[in-house]
Amino acid sequence: MIHIDNIVKRYHTRQGTSTVLNGVSLQVKPGEKIGILGRNGSGKSTLIRLISGAERPTSGAITRSMSVSWPLAFGGAFQGSLTGLDNLRFICRVYGTASDDKISYVQEFSELGKYLREPVKTYSSGMRARLAFAISMVIEFDCFLIDEVISVGDARFHEKCQRELFEKRSDRAMIMVSHEAHNIREHCQRACVIRDGRLHEFPNIDAAYDYYNNNV
Repeated sequence: MIHIDNIVKRYHTRQGTSTVLNGVSLQVKPGEKIGILGRNGSGKSTLIRLISGAERPTSGAITRSMSVSWPLAFGGAFQGSLTGLDNLRFICRVYGTASDDKISYVQEFSELGKYLREPVKTYSSGMRARLAFAISMVIEFDCFLIDEVISVGDARFHEKCQRELFEKRSDRAMIMVSHEAHNIREHCQRACVIRDGRLHEFPNIDAAYDYYNNNV
């Protein structure tokens, strides 16, 4: 279970304090799949980062009783001076799992070839995203956080990501941010809308989209 209790997230800017999320609460049950809708800059990706633990809320609390992934395809936690392979080993140590039996999968899935043994700081953004997704698939989580991950790579790589995530791990909880309606309709059981820093919950996806199309 994930309990998000009245979280607030503020950032300090040159124009003053900006409140991105203001009193957001949500519960995610094991195996539940929830879509998050909202216009650009509404706080969708911020909420995903807060749930992952990559950032901390200004106030409020997030309680996790199941393991939660980092945002898929997010390579911001990589150590740039380390190779892709060394980053894999480091992340596996952090999560208390062996890495030797995961190297061949990551190399094959990421399609990095010899670059897996080169420093991550030499990677393009697409290469970093492919490495991050591949590592996410070798560490088993109860809940996957998806921030437009299915747009990573070309159509063939896109299909490979779909199979790994939505078919092989269909029993896991997922929280998905996507601008494409068919993704949330296809993969989620319900959806929420972020508007003016508030999270609006709806009993079904059609109701969420009706609100989103008419009010956001």
